[in-house]
Amino acid sequence: MASTLKIATWNINSVRFRLGIVEQFLAEEAPDILCLQETKTVDDTFPVDALRAAGYEHQLLCGQPMHHGVAIVSKVPLHDRSCFDWQTNGEARHIGARLDCGFRIDNVYIPAGGDLPDREQNPKFGQKLDFLERMTQWSDALDEPTVLVGDFNVAPLESDVWSHKQLLKVVSHTPVEVEALGMLQAANDWVDLGREFIPSPERYYSWWSYRAKDWAKSDRGRRLDHMWASPDVAKRAVAHHVHEPVRGWEKPSDHVPLVTEFRV
Repeated sequence: MASTLKIATWNINSVRFRLGIVEQFLAEEAPDILCLQETKTVDDTFPVDALRAAGYEHQLLCGQPMHHGVAIVSKVPLHDRSCFDWQTNGEARHIGARLDCGFRIDNVYIPAGGDLPDREQNPKFGQKLDFLERMTQWSDALDEPTVLVGDFNVAPLESDVWSHKQLLKVVSHTPVEVEALGMLQAANDWVDLGREFIPSPERYYSWWSYRAKDWAKSDRGRRLDHMWASPDVAKRAVAHHVHEPVRGWEKPSDHVPLVTEFRV
């Protein structure tokens, strides 16, 4: 009987501040691998011991002080650590590894892009588009089975946002970002696992702003977090879940975990 591998991704928005809900999620869901974004800590102060005590012995870290930061913690071995600088300024936004089951995993935190969707008036928006272009070049040259996960900071479909009409000029859902993400997806024929299991136009969000007094009641969400796989790996996917109730846990992140289970 084939075994399964359960992979989770979560923008935690400070792993030290929210360690309690990370431990709770790991205890309840027990993924084999957890990919974290926006850890907001240098590697020396990452909660290595606490997560090791939770059963995640294998850990790859790429952190920096106060901002950004990514990590992979795992029950299974991780090999050949990679840390690509797609931002070209040293920001900690990617970490990758190879797995014994025959594919690699890449964990990415794509820049948010600021508030104004204009490259000339807002350099952060240009950085985001350039980041996506560098990822696309990498993706085009990729020649091994891969799972790509993380906070992409783009909600591409109309059903990925609470109001397509009202968000068309809001960074994360603008046509230029959606086009750039589409080029990235096409570069390796990536399969959007979330939409394989929750087809559009079904509602699918992974982020709700802290600004909402009652995030669940207003439900102004966006699907900013994604799990993609190259076609050969996508065929192994057997389940996908959005852990929406986590948004209501104590001291929550504004993002919730996504989990995909693969036959290996």
